[in-house]
Amino acid sequence: MTRRVLLLATKDTIAYGHESVATGAELLATIPADRLAADVAVEDVLAEPGWDMTPGTMLALARRARAAIAEDGFDGVVITHGTDTLEETAYLADLLAGPAAARGTIVLTGATRALDELSSDGPRNLAAAIAAAADSALAGAGAVACLNDELHAARWVTLADAAGVAAFSSAPHPLLGRVTGGKPGEGVELLAAPPPRPPDPRGDPETDVALIKTYPGIDGALLTAVVDAGARGVVLEGTGMFNVPASLLATISDLTEWDIPVVVASRCRTRPVALDALPLGTALAGKVGAIGARGLAPAKARAALMVALGAGGVAAARDYFDRL
Repeated sequence: MTRRVLLLATKDTIAYGHESVATGAELLATIPADRLAADVAVEDVLAEPGWDMTPGTMLALARRARAAIAEDGFDGVVITHGTDTLEETAYLADLLAGPAAARGTIVLTGATRALDELSSDGPRNLAAAIAAAADSALAGAGAVACLNDELHAARWVTLADAAGVAAFSSAPHPLLGRVTGGKPGEGVELLAAPPPRPPDPRGDPETDVALIKTYPGIDGALLTAVVDAGARGVVLEGTGMFNVPASLLATISDLTEWDIPVVVASRCRTRPVALDALPLGTALAGKVGAIGARGLAPAKARAALMVALGAGGVAAARDYFDRL
């Protein structure tokens, strides 16, 4: 039976030429018919460029992908996306997939070279992404990124090189797999087990979550300023094993009392451990109410907090991150 895949086309570099922008159908037409591994339906999506993608658009893409699998019967979904924020949309789609993750795969792809450039990587990336979305070997993996014939789990993927075709990395985690071919009957070679599935989402995610990079001497007034401006949660990018300057501790305590969750991630690679499991003298923010990001990169922690806030405030966020 021919597999059915939905292509959600958001334009950006994969569709850009010097004088025109390809629609989803035109982009699909760059792939020879005998290289398509599925029956592909196309929906063009009005979206901002990847570097300016809004949380509302990211959530809309994630919801449409989930509905396409859970309600419309597609075997998989491919989303073309700008590379700048592809990892954030991928992780939001992963967090919101819920039971649909067991039935099909959501694959995000893009390009670093324009469609009419010499050796454009867009058509090959799209063909590989369709092959991946059509392959039942990825059922249960949730959302993945597919570029340069590589498959990255949404939780682990990051943009490591904005200029090269091998732009994305999962390091220090393993590559999830590779796409071995784009023809029907060819597909995915799995190289590692996907990360555990996140908790099923509850309620509507919150779009207004601030991400603040900490630095020596930072004033806690910066945190209260974003909350006064409407932020329902704050993610702090700390150092080392979830450390932030002591100048923020009193403000973190205040925000926690006001039921505004504060999640501490790190600019470093960290283990997925709880703050209270760390040695005395580290991760002091946890002592005043902060929530650990469980090893997530700061941008991924922001996506997770957006979803966690759908179920409530500090208590709901703490429970969600404990189960990530």
